[in-house]
Amino acid sequence: MNTIQNPILRGFNPDPSIIRVGADYYIATSTFEWFPGVQIHHSKDLKNWKVIAQPLHRISQLDMKGNPDSCGIWAPCLSYDKGVFYLVYSNVKSFDGVWKDTPNYLVTTEDITGEWSDPIYLSSRGFDGSMFHDSDGKKYFLNMLVDHRQHKFFGGIELQEYDPVQKQLVGEAHYIHPGSSLGCTEGPHLFKKDGYYYLILAEGGTEYGHTVSIARSMSLFGPYELHPDTSIVTCRENKKHALQKAGHGDFVQTIDGKWYVVFLVGRPLSEQGRCILGRETAIEEIAWKSDGWPYLKNGSQLPRLEVPGPDVEEYRFEKSPIRDNFDSEELRIDFQSLRIPKDESWVSLCERKGFLRLKGKESLTSTHTQVLVARRVQHFQIEASTSLEFNPKTILEMAGLVFYYNTGHYHYLHVTSNYEGTKKILKIISSDHFEMIEQEQEIDITDQKSIVLKGVLDYDQLQFYYSLDQEANFSPIGAVLDASILSDDYVREGDERYRPAFTGMFVGMCCQDLAYNRKHADFDWFEYKEINKNK
Repeated sequence: MNTIQNPILRGFNPDPSIIRVGADYYIATSTFEWFPGVQIHHSKDLKNWKVIAQPLHRISQLDMKGNPDSCGIWAPCLSYDKGVFYLVYSNVKSFDGVWKDTPNYLVTTEDITGEWSDPIYLSSRGFDGSMFHDSDGKKYFLNMLVDHRQHKFFGGIELQEYDPVQKQLVGEAHYIHPGSSLGCTEGPHLFKKDGYYYLILAEGGTEYGHTVSIARSMSLFGPYELHPDTSIVTCRENKKHALQKAGHGDFVQTIDGKWYVVFLVGRPLSEQGRCILGRETAIEEIAWKSDGWPYLKNGSQLPRLEVPGPDVEEYRFEKSPIRDNFDSEELRIDFQSLRIPKDESWVSLCERKGFLRLKGKESLTSTHTQVLVARRVQHFQIEASTSLEFNPKTILEMAGLVFYYNTGHYHYLHVTSNYEGTKKILKIISSDHFEMIEQEQEIDITDQKSIVLKGVLDYDQLQFYYSLDQEANFSPIGAVLDASILSDDYVREGDERYRPAFTGMFVGMCCQDLAYNRKHADFDWFEYKEINKNK
């Protein structure tokens, strides 16, 4: 029997929606403002997973330009019926104020790694939509209701029939459940077993009070009664547990009849502290008791770090090389951009063979046209490095290596110029709650054609380095930086108003030309590797 290590999807991969098609398992996770939208992960053993698709890769499917931080794709739902994959998703356009703009869409395909359809608009009544395929052939769309009255926000769960012929919702919306006293009821998923409709809910808020709650009914339209314990997965009563924030789950049944639940978790640096890797995905085994309710098989509500896997042969995927030399015509799937698709207007692997060329556009504060290509940070201790060629002629031209959370929180080691354009300079800037912080140390690299930039992350500490001799020797630059500001938890701290903060730390390459939006930077390679694995 294989033992599954939690989390199964490391780094920013929250809000899992899971299905099984034959011997294959698929999980869809949220991507928020990162493009392409939605990550689809594949496994054959529930232990080893690989991202195989990011289906929303056309603007016709996903237009996020101008979306605020941590808006965009919220809680996608992946389902399957009669040879067709269905993907429901929200593209959240606004969050401030009493109203929220949360249009929901549906795309379909017969090939999960192929092209997905253009979207079918469903509704904007709420978010976290999902599709339920009933045994009588009818299909239903579920969502949480955004209720703006008296700042309520979480208004309960609705259900409405979807007509696949007309490609729209039909009939009236049915209010089926208000949620429990835990509040913040969202993330509905529905499945049918032994004559009952089981409604899976995310409750308690997506922080340290988070849960997976369950309700059931003999009728699709309710009323739904709550589980005897309300929640089946939560860490809200155990502040010292290694896995925290457990909630927002979905169920799957294996070929041999076992049941598992997947759900998001966070791994804090200290007791209920900051989770620099964002919200990740974990798994637990389910036992169905004589009362007809599901419980964790381990006898508690706490997720374990190790979980017995299904009785199948372990299936491992080939690992990606540590270094990407940019020798292919497409970027690896683990690289994403912010809000906009990667196209030749700003990113190219063809204009200079063997290099990634980024053509500078707007600032790191922009929610429209940022030139940034980055990947998730998935380990607490890493080295990330890149080789850069860049010749700036003004202080408004910059390029380099960035550890990024959102438009107001990042650490950026970059090459720029003095005002006169006579010197090429290496320096560090950080943003903390949108306040710009510049390190005093600057390195004159005017005579250097290329430079290697490196960041070493050690839990909450980040140290930048540079090399002028192609990695033979590295020198530190600047002070040790606080990496924990690149977390949901920190972004919410000390803020006069609640800002949505639901993503995680990324590291990657970027270029800005704040003068004319045309200066390019060439990156010869990018490397990401885990260090000190045994600590």
